[in-house]
Amino acid sequence: QVQLVESGGGLVQAGGSLRLSCKAPRQITSTFNPTDMGWYRQPPGKERELVATITSGRTTNYADSVKGRFTVSRDNSRKMVYLQMVSLKPEDTAVYYCNQVHPNGQTYWGQGTQVTVSS
Repeated sequence: QVQLVESGGGLVQAGGSLRLSCKAPRQITSTFNPTDMGWYRQPPGKERELVATITSGRTTNYADSVKGRFTVSRDNSRKMVYLQMVSLKPEDTAVYYCNQVHPNGQTYWGQGTQVTVSS
């Protein structure tokens, strides 16, 4: 069963913005709230890499390449995680994946959403 569903990807020009969303439709809030959430991306021909994470306590962490441009946030009442991306660059082009880690170590991934930034 699909645990995480991403949306919000698309084609944007360099310098533009996008907001990615990730929801956990099959989870109740008491299951969602204690989890650590993250965004990863896989550029064409490259390995998957960390973009940003947000813990259950809302501590955030960012890859150096996106610091100051991307913001991760969560809305526990809606079981949602967001990635606001501004000042997008062609090198941000990738499939973006939502990740969830439960306190017991169980990990889920979304199906991915494509972000393409044209120069």
